[in-house]
Amino acid sequence: MDIYAPFAGIVRFEVADGQTVATGDRLAVVEAVKLEAPVEAPGPGTVRRGVVDDFADVSGGDALLRIEALP
Repeated sequence: MDIYAPFAGIVRFEVADGQTVATGDRLAVVEAVKLEAPVEAPGPGTVRRGVVDDFADVSGGDALLRIEALP
């Protein structure tokens, strides 16, 4: 499943490519002006980064990373 930015801002990742996450784990934070929104895993899986670099500018709805289902 793809994970998207909730709004425009700067993204800071808290997970590494290949890391296994559980439901509710914090994946990233998107910051804009004085707003900060955590991006949490909607389900368990393995993180696949590479879509966006750390501290990149993103627009609302941009794909940030992908969570692959566990086998």
